[in-house]
Amino acid sequence: MPPVVLALRRLPSPRLTGLGAGLFASAVMLALGLLDQLLLDGSPAVYGLLFLPVSALTALWVRTADLVTAPIGVPIAFAVGVVPIAGGTGGFGGQAMAVVTALAVHAGWLYGGTLVAGVIASIRKVREMGRRHQRAAAAAAAAAAGRRPVA
Repeated sequence: MPPVVLALRRLPSPRLTGLGAGLFASAVMLALGLLDQLLLDGSPAVYGLLFLPVSALTALWVRTADLVTAPIGVPIAFAVGVVPIAGGTGGFGGQAMAVVTALAVHAGWLYGGTLVAGVIASIRKVREMGRRHQRAAAAAAAAAAGRRPVA
């Protein structure tokens, strides 16, 4: 096996609930937004590039039963993390307008990360449906042969 595949298999495989996945993505993106503002003066390209792997990890780490929440939670996490780098002034209204503007201007990154999460979640769902179909077919074959199905 290639070393990259071996390295990826050693990564942890947590199973987050839908809420946990959203909180994970939001907390990581807020931390990345704060670091980006602190170190790079709010570089949108760096923030957007960092959003893509966070989206992928969120879709990989969410439980199979909660796969639909991954493409829903990552755009919210993007919005949470963009607050520190939006650069608004003048109170709440100015900050809110800066966040809305940043979301509009950097929509490509937002759509890209959402697409990454959606594709990964869809692939995981299709694979799970295939496994479920194979188990059902094996159970039906075992029942037809008069044996007890293997779990």
